Amino acid sequence: MLLALDFALILEKLVLILIVVMASLGIAMYTTFAERKVAAILQDRRGPNRAGPFGLLQPLADGLKLFFKEEIIPNLSNKFLFILGPSLAMMTAMMTSAVIPWGDKVHLFGRDIALQIANIDVGILFVFGVVSMGVYGIMIGSWASNNKYSLMGGLRAASQIISYELAMGISLIALIMVTGNLGLKEMVVQQQNGWWNIAKQPLGFLIFLVCSFAECNRTPFDLPEAENELIGGYHTEYSSMKLGFYLFAEYINMFVSSVIMATLFFGGYDCPFVDESAISQGWAAILGVSVLMAKVVAFLFFFMWVRWTIPRFRYDQLMRLGWKILIPLALFNMLVTGAVILYFNK
Repeated sequence: MLLALDFALILEKLVLILIVVMASLGIAMYTTFAERKVAAILQDRRGPNRAGPFGLLQPLADGLKLFFKEEIIPNLSNKFLFILGPSLAMMTAMMTSAVIPWGDKVHLFGRDIALQIANIDVGILFVFGVVSMGVYGIMIGSWASNNKYSLMGGLRAASQIISYELAMGISLIALIMVTGNLGLKEMVVQQQNGWWNIAKQPLGFLIFLVCSFAECNRTPFDLPEAENELIGGYHTEYSSMKLGFYLFAEYINMFVSSVIMATLFFGGYDCPFVDESAISQGWAAILGVSVLMAKVVAFLFFFMWVRWTIPRFRYDQLMRLGWKILIPLALFNMLVTGAVILYFNK
């Protein structure tokens, strides 16, 4: 009986992993379509509208194009590392979703199935650890290309991510001081029973949001792939699906960053002004997933809006913002948070 229960649990987790992976890939595909449509609206043009009704098959056409393009590996590159780079970037982008609570439990096949692959006590530390590894995919790919433009893009990415991870981590320390735990599921439950964390940590959220743009290499922080001076940056030498992996990784990172911001600061799958306990478990889970996706769509639109509105920084401006503004602000926020907690708990 114990072995059968373990097998059922393993099967449940494998199915959930498959659903999350396939859904993330599908969302990443159609995020590219949404970005082109948002850009068209902001720039007063039509955007993709030829492939399928309303252009909805455009992402499939682009995916097929990447699959059938010629695979080119430069002669003087390190072939193993050249392939490892985009693979590592894609893998770390997908791993982050393992600890995200997508919704509450749902009752299926006589079992209560949690809509979370792994509910670990240090979920936010896991996210930081995996995100920190993501830069290795960019650095390895840029160095293995044996191209000076690519190497410059990799160096920019490494210094940028290291700089902004410090401010992001310090901003989360203040949030952890307020919540008292590191588990993402527990943070959502706390927000269901009280105020959303955005009300307790508005400055922490603002710092986290800016750092998320830098971590995802999104405008105005897209210097690692600035075409003006680096042609294409760290993925200049890549083609076919190896280039596709880098592009997919960027959009999956953007999607996962939106989910994490919604989870940490905006209640996750919590629907405001609705008592989920008064609804049946199945409908509550569907409502929770829908509410979380609505919050994520709002963040994704904001990512796109900023990209097509603000020009990129100069590199000295980017470093100055990270080291001289965001890190001092994050330290100030942490100290003020600690002082307030000590004052009210004395």
